[in-house]
Amino acid sequence: MKLREPMPELTGAVEWLNGEVRKEELVGEKPTLIHFWSVSCHLCKEAMPQVNQFRDQYKDKLNVIAVHMPRSEEDLDLEQIKQVAAEHRINQPIFVDSDHKLAEAFENQYVPAYYVFDREGKLRHFQAGGSGMKMLEKRVNRVLDEIDKTE
Repeated sequence: MKLREPMPELTGAVEWLNGEVRKEELVGEKPTLIHFWSVSCHLCKEAMPQVNQFRDQYKDKLNVIAVHMPRSEEDLDLEQIKQVAAEHRINQPIFVDSDHKLAEAFENQYVPAYYVFDREGKLRHFQAGGSGMKMLEKRVNRVLDEIDKTE
């Protein structure tokens, strides 16, 4: 995905955990952070406390959606996804992308990966890998600051 491209439709999930969300519900209201993770990804698990901190700290200003993207056959076990999500307090909506439908729509190959969309649903920041949470926080804050200035 290129910067400023619109958020893809959130379709193709084999299941939603913690409630289903549609693109229409996200766009227009507030910015959205969509993060891709996998049960077999050590870096994803390491970063999860910081993602959860974003979610909790900005709950009134930011939508946070998780996308479980399997990296192998073992990652397809729905019970394991639920268990790891519970262990790591992933209580935001989780799009279970076992068929890689959303990963393809995002052109995403990485976990963890983070996509920050402004409230119009345009991509403003992308990053992949376990490091750089400070950069992610900066980008999220920049998008949030833009809203404060327009209101």
